[in-house]
Amino acid sequence: MGYYHLSELIHQHATKFGDEEALKVRDMDTHKWASVSWDEFSKKLMSVAQALCHFGVKPQANIGVFTANCAECFYIDFGAFANRAGVVPMYATTSAAQLAYIVNETAMEILFVGEQEHYDKVRALQTSRRTTIKQIVIIDAKVKPASDDKVSIYFSAFVSPKNRTSQDITSVEKRMKAKQNDDIAHIIYTSGTTGESKGVVLTHANYLSVLKTHDIRLDYLPQRFLSMSFLPMAHIFEKAWSIYCFHRGCSIAVCPDPRFIQDCLQEVRPQAMCSVPRFWEKVYAAVQDKIDNSNWLFGNLFIDAINTGERYVFDFINENRKAPLGLRLKYNFYKGTVYKKLKKTIGIENGVIFPAAGSFLSDEIIMFLRSVDIPLVYGYGLSETTATITCFTHDKFEIGTVGKIMPDTEVRIGDNGEILVKGAGIMREYYKKPGATSGAFTEDGFFRTGDAGYLTENQGIVLTDRLKDLYKTSNGKYVAPQQIEAHLLSGKLIDAAMAVGDQRKFVSALIIPNEAEVVKYAKSKGIEYQSLKNLYQTPQIREFFEQHIASLQSDLPEHEQVKRFELLTTPFSIETGELTNTLKMKRRVILEKYAGEIALMYE
Repeated sequence: MGYYHLSELIHQHATKFGDEEALKVRDMDTHKWASVSWDEFSKKLMSVAQALCHFGVKPQANIGVFTANCAECFYIDFGAFANRAGVVPMYATTSAAQLAYIVNETAMEILFVGEQEHYDKVRALQTSRRTTIKQIVIIDAKVKPASDDKVSIYFSAFVSPKNRTSQDITSVEKRMKAKQNDDIAHIIYTSGTTGESKGVVLTHANYLSVLKTHDIRLDYLPQRFLSMSFLPMAHIFEKAWSIYCFHRGCSIAVCPDPRFIQDCLQEVRPQAMCSVPRFWEKVYAAVQDKIDNSNWLFGNLFIDAINTGERYVFDFINENRKAPLGLRLKYNFYKGTVYKKLKKTIGIENGVIFPAAGSFLSDEIIMFLRSVDIPLVYGYGLSETTATITCFTHDKFEIGTVGKIMPDTEVRIGDNGEILVKGAGIMREYYKKPGATSGAFTEDGFFRTGDAGYLTENQGIVLTDRLKDLYKTSNGKYVAPQQIEAHLLSGKLIDAAMAVGDQRKFVSALIIPNEAEVVKYAKSKGIEYQSLKNLYQTPQIREFFEQHIASLQSDLPEHEQVKRFELLTTPFSIETGELTNTLKMKRRVILEKYAGEIALMYE
């Protein structure tokens, strides 16, 4: 398999695959999918590349992308690569303050925006005269620019032939020939859960290295397949996976709004999709709800199907052992009936691989998914490591780990339990932050992940928690809050939870209940209430949650079990500053906001 600099990757595939499909794009109004061939992809990205050159983008410059997922994100990325320019992708939920910080630090002059809200934020920043932005390119034709706006242009006009002269074409060709593996490909800004957001500089060399390591690890996959893209394209997981799919010649279907991922899965029925654990937690909760509300016959049939799959997969297939004939026949029966129906309901019956990473996923859910023939591949990585540090192997993967260390990657555990990593996929630096860059590496060049864990005999990593999230109770016991929270989220009754207990006698939790489930339970028990807050305070609901929480954490050590909890009526959100753009909790913010509620739990 060839390994190409990203500036030429799409063109190389266009010569091989021509009019075969490279992208599927959904029209949100008609719900119809349009196909883009490799030839079209190649031409579209070159029109962007030449227009960027025409509008003054120089090699080593930075351009910004501030939009929800769309095919144009890919054209812009690869068009910038052809100019040897770096791309700074921003989440569609980025705040005005974050936007200003990123724009000015990277000194970008051209910024692509998606919908009206994105344009409005950028326009306000641009007119404040406290920014480097000289050109706004509007992707969505429905956006209405300000009447006095003289610096914006629609994407369709931006790539028109009048913005591509023969000199621009020649300049881009020269830049592509002068490409270097050390050129910046992306500057990915971290979520900033523990402080100021930092720009992670990823080069073409970083991406080339992870393409090679993934080819080694995923050698069992078909050469080409159809993958669904629905995580934000500013997320390194989605970014790196998309580039890997293009490297293999795969087609990518772009879901423009994650709220409609279920519709998109049903319409496209992809073979692959990377996702965060929360997606699979909801699948698991939905299945458990179906079992709980089914008649005796169906419920027991499904439970037997799960138990059969678990024995077949984990006792035999994952150990490279041949299963007994009776078990094989029973498993194949369920595979063609129960498992098939379940996967078809979701829209993933054609699946060959579903990578998942980004947060803790319980062993129980992983085993369930693999038992019902869903090819989940759990892994672990960071923006600074160009995504994957570890992931499950095809067989002999270890439950309890986040997978086996990737090929050509070195991992060791520091004195404080920190996971340290070295390899060609590690970032070059934090953009314009030499002090932070220096502090992120050991003297002998290992990157400090900030995560705690340990290695198994088979080179798997057991991830315990973020070092900065770990806390110690007043009894001197260390507590890993993310594992506690993952246990609480494994049921269908809790939508979000944050464990509390630093320097306290015991662990407590702030809980966001699944409102619909609580209301349904209240109705079934004839519980009367005037408001949601009133409902959550009723003795019946409190007891209901006490029993539920006890059932979820029975396998946790005593000192990690939640003793008290507070039910909150308002979900954590990005808008209120409690969540990052990647939906990770800003613990410090939440602790400050709910200080009163926390104090009451320890009275």
